[in-house]
Amino acid sequence: MRLSIYSQLSVWSLLHVNHIVQAMNSMIEPLTPDMVFKCLSDETRARMTLLITLKGELCVCELTTALEQSQPKISRHLSQLRSCAILEDRRQGQWVYYRLHPHLPDWVHEMLQVVLNANRRWLGSDAERLERMHARPDRAAVCG
Repeated sequence: MRLSIYSQLSVWSLLHVNHIVQAMNSMIEPLTPDMVFKCLSDETRARMTLLITLKGELCVCELTTALEQSQPKISRHLSQLRSCAILEDRRQGQWVYYRLHPHLPDWVHEMLQVVLNANRRWLGSDAERLERMHARPDRAAVCG
């Protein structure tokens, strides 16, 4: 028995909606310690997250300057942190800025602040390169 195009579309739509609902449910899932630690287990992701915790918001070019890493590598790690719901991005013109996700649980904010306060020397060189970056805070002249 062959289904009509309308029946096929109806089945496809139903499957597609179920897939979207499953994806949304997984996004609503609360962060657990193992998820957070897995997301931060890479040194580059940990350094980026702590710099963003320190500064509040940074763009890709600021992170490439501070960490002395290539733009593709920084973007790949930012994408992973976004998918973990640790970071959120916002666009302003052609720039993309990253900050801690506003729905991060309090315990994650507190943990990041404790780690940052206890390890400022670990981030010292990164923070110094960021501060020496020209044209901050408007950043537009450098982020190109």
